[in-house]
Amino acid sequence: MKIRFGVPALATLLMLPAVWAQSNGGAAASPAKVGVISVQAAIQSSAEGKQAAAELQSQFAPRQTELDNLRKQIEDLQTRLRTTSNTLSDEEKARLAREGDQLTRTYQRKQQESQDDYTEAEREVVDRIGRKMIDVLDKYSKENGYSVILDTSAQNTPVIYAANTIDVTQDIIKLFDQNYPVKNAAATRPAAPRSATPKPATPQPAQQQPAPR
Repeated sequence: MKIRFGVPALATLLMLPAVWAQSNGGAAASPAKVGVISVQAAIQSSAEGKQAAAELQSQFAPRQTELDNLRKQIEDLQTRLRTTSNTLSDEEKARLAREGDQLTRTYQRKQQESQDDYTEAEREVVDRIGRKMIDVLDKYSKENGYSVILDTSAQNTPVIYAANTIDVTQDIIKLFDQNYPVKNAAATRPAAPRSATPKPATPQPAQQQPAPR
C-alpha cells in the first residue's frame, strides 16, 4: 500500500521554498545553483515513510473491517426489504427500516471518527519525518553549493518546468535513509494493496416499501 502523505501537513516547515545564500568570497558573482525536490515523494519513498505507511495500515485495518461489516449489514437489510416487501407485514417493514436507519447513522459516525483519527495520525507522521527531511536537505544544500531548492510537491509551487538533472529528490532519500535508518527493515516492505483510509461510499438508509394494494 502506498499512503499519499499530504504535504499541507508540513505547512509550518515549507511556507517558503528552502533558500540558502552562499556568501563566500567571489562566489556571489557566480550563477546561483538551483535545485528542485518533491518533499512528498521523498517522505513516501524513504524507508521510514514506508515503515510508517505499513504501521498505519495495520493500525486502521480493524476499523476498516468494522466499517466493511456494517456496510454489508446495511446492504443485506436493504436487499431484504426490496425483495420481500410483498411478504412482510407493515410492522416488520417498519422495524427493518428503523434498524437500517440506526445502522446507517452508526456507520456514518464511525466512518467520520476513523477518517479524523487517520488524518491526525498521518499528520503526525508527516511532521515527524518532514522535520528530519528538512534538516537533511539543509545540510545537503550547503555542502553542495545550492542557492535555492524549490519543493515541486507544494500546493503553490512556483516551478513550471525543471530538468531532471537538477532534481535532488533521490539524493535526499538516500541521505535520509543513511542518517535515519529504520529499526526494522522488514517493516518497509509494501503492505497489502488495501487503503487504510476509510472512504467507502456511504450507504443510503433503508427505505420502507409501500404495502401492496
